[in-house]
Amino acid sequence: MAALKSHAVQSAGTYTQKPVDHLSLTYENRLLRRKRLVAAHGTVVMLDLSEVISLNAGDALVLEDGGLVRIDAAPETLIEVRGAHLHRLAWHIGNRHTPCQIEDDRLLILDDHVLRKMLTHLGAELADVAEPFTPEGGAYGHGRTFGHSHGPADHAHSHDHHGGARP
Repeated sequence: MAALKSHAVQSAGTYTQKPVDHLSLTYENRLLRRKRLVAAHGTVVMLDLSEVISLNAGDALVLEDGGLVRIDAAPETLIEVRGAHLHRLAWHIGNRHTPCQIEDDRLLILDDHVLRKMLTHLGAELADVAEPFTPEGGAYGHGRTFGHSHGPADHAHSHDHHGGARP
């Protein structure tokens, strides 16, 4: 089957047309710009977007023939975080710039042994789960957070970038 080009994405909830196929992608794999993808029923898509985009579950790739390929969030290995002080646990996770899915009674994060140890130390109740992962978007709107800047205006906080040695 020849690849169909896609140069555009329609956001979840903005299309009424039934998709011709679907792709199940992990959180990491939903960050795309240019890539060859094979959907569940064999549709081959040559994705070529003008910039890197973070695709959300329910978004659709618009094919050159007008068809749509829906994006699904694939199940992945996560840590389910629960506890009496969930807001405090969420603060510690966020302080480490870690993607986090926030729900009323639990938090979900990607499996990480360092965070697991920290959260256990803080009294969290942890469980291993395999579920689709859709973390919160950035502080200034939709999409991912890409960490904090180290531009000239961002040095109100101190970092030792010289390994302790000073000239």
